[in-house]
This record gives sequence, C-alpha cells and structure tokens, in this order.
Amino acid sequence: MNEKRRLTFNGTIFGVIFFILTMMPLSATSGEIVVGMSTALSGPAEALGNSMKQGVEGYFKKVNSSGGVNGNTIKLVALDDGYEPDRCALNMRKLIGQEKVLAVIGNVGTPTAIVSVPIANEKKTLLFGAMTGAGVLRKTPPERYIINYRASYAEETGSMVEGFIKAGIKPSEIAFFTQNDGYGDAGYKGGIKALKAHGYADAENLPHGRYTRNTVNVEDAVTIIAGAMPRAIIMVGAYKPCAAFIKMAKEFLPDTIYANVSFVGSIPLAKLLSKTGEGVIVTQVVPHFKSDLPGVTGYREVLGGQEPGFISLEGYLAAKIFVEGLKNVGPSPARESVVDAIEGLKGLDIGIGVPVTYSKNNHQASHRVWPTVIKDGKYVPLSWSDLKK
Repeated sequence: MNEKRRLTFNGTIFGVIFFILTMMPLSATSGEIVVGMSTALSGPAEALGNSMKQGVEGYFKKVNSSGGVNGNTIKLVALDDGYEPDRCALNMRKLIGQEKVLAVIGNVGTPTAIVSVPIANEKKTLLFGAMTGAGVLRKTPPERYIINYRASYAEETGSMVEGFIKAGIKPSEIAFFTQNDGYGDAGYKGGIKALKAHGYADAENLPHGRYTRNTVNVEDAVTIIAGAMPRAIIMVGAYKPCAAFIKMAKEFLPDTIYANVSFVGSIPLAKLLSKTGEGVIVTQVVPHFKSDLPGVTGYREVLGGQEPGFISLEGYLAAKIFVEGLKNVGPSPARESVVDAIEGLKGLDIGIGVPVTYSKNNHQASHRVWPTVIKDGKYVPLSWSDLKK
C-alpha cells in the first residue's frame, strides 16, 4: 500500500471510529450512568438540599450494591446552588454540557426551578422528581422533559382550605404567610383558588404577610397578620423564616393554627421550634417516615444509622421511580429513551399505596397529600376532623 492510500485508509478508519463514539448513548460508557442534581447544599435551605441528596444517593447505592441497572452503576453528581437561581442555572449547564449527565434528578426549590426548567427543555434533558410543587413544572399539556413525583403546592394548600372549612373555620378567618417569590406565589395562588371554589370571592383581600428568600425578616409579616387575628394561617416558606414567624406570632396568636406546606423542611422546623412547635401542621407529599408501608421500611433500611425524614424519603422514592424507568431502557440508555421509558410506566407499585402511572399527557406520579402535626416534639398523622373543638 503506497503512502497516499495508507493515509486515506487511516483517515477513513478514524472517521468511522469518531462517528461511532459520537453516536454512543450518553452515560453508557464504562458501565456507569451519570445523573445530576443542583440543590442547596449550603445556606439557609441546606437541610432541604442535603436531605434530598441523601435519599437519592441512598437508593442509588442500594441499586449499585445489587449489581446496578442492566449492568450499569449509577453515579450522582450533586452541585451546590445555595437555593439561588443564578447558581442553579450555571450548575444545570455544567451538568448537561460538561458532566454529560443522562438526566437531572431531585433539584430543590421553585426559584431554582424557574431557571432550570427552560434549560432542561432547551438541552432536551430530563428534569425528574424536583422537590417543588410549583406550576412552572406542571404545564398543560406537560413539557416532555419535565416529569414530577409529588403533589403540587396548589394541592397542598387546597387540602388545608378543605380541612379548615370542615373544622368550622370560615374563609374570612384564614391568612397567608409566604416567601416573596415564585414558591410563595405558587402556594398562595393554590389557596386562593381553593377558597374561591368554596364561593369566597374576597380571597385576595385576606391578610398576606411576606418575607424575602434566604432571610428571616418576618417582622412586617407578623404585624400584618397578627392585627387581623386569624384562626388559621397557611404558610409557604422555608424552615428558618417559618420558625421565626411562628415563634413571634404565637406571642399574639397563641390559639391560631399554623399550617405549612411540605417544602418547609419538617424536621429542621420542629427542631428550631422546640416547645413552641406543639400543634403546628405540615402537609406532606409522602407517607410518614415511620410507616410500616414496604416502600418506607425499605427506605429506612438504606439509611443505616442516619436520621429519617420526609424529604429524604421523597428523594428515595423519586430515585426508585427513575431506576424503574432505566430498567426498561436496556444497557445503553440515552436521554430520549429514558423519557420514553418513564412515560411508559403504568401501575408501578413503589410501596406507598399510590400506584405510579405516567403517560405523554400525565407527568405527575402522585396527587396524594398526607397531613401531619407536631405532638410532643414529634410528627404524627393528622385527621382534619381533629381540629374541631
């Protein structure tokens, strides 16, 4: 073979190899599937992000110890965004562009979701099981690359309104305390919608106190709400400002019902409140972490000696659903095939009494809300009828 033919032959072989490598599915090389997460691992919301990461990693480690999925192990790359949108946007682009993740799972927060959703759609990369109940992830029809596990904030605050009214609390006796951003807006709008559904046309004029994200500046909100003397307050915030608000407000409103959505961070909230937490309500999007349901006992087993909680259980369940989708893809998963596989899950039993079914027109696994209340420093299941006096 002369020199010219040899160079042509080598160039052709190189081109074929390059083509094969570039066409190989993402994250399938070396038997490792890489999955990303952008969450609050530091800052005022760090307990939320670390708990979600704990649950997702716990299930992935369980899967890896049993041989992985279709011969592949799963690696989680978690980046800290401090619950700040700008940092989350940078993390999303790094995870998708540099880390070449197959999907992003378990991101925490609404303000961060507002920036991560468009990036996921732009890059055609699945954003799965984010810890937020905001409407930005729940379009009609659903966006292909945004798939959820949990009930929405509107469903949580709607359940509060239903519960209060059944307990004899009038709509005019309800107030709102919310974070001043998309997260607070989502829960507030859900509560307003539920009140209007009960025929209360003046819902937008109810007392509404707000605070700035990543602060505990709640004094103005206390002033606005305490003066109205509400019987119940719907709270849409994070654990530190909510704890500060409850401690301060209880000095003026000791008999008022304080009801928080799941994102508050139940365990750190109870710890911060200590004795002042008695009777505080938190709606949950998972069963109680001490439940005997098989999906929950399995969760506790993977924790070992770590403290169980509602948020890490949510991460565990989201990871479990994600892995079931991976099982249906085969040994060489790609970004598009994973979306198709999860949309194909029908009647999946994850051990919590809520069968999981997805489709192209249904991107939310659960609409269930479990109310809990703090009794003697611990969370116990709540029946709304218990509020009647």
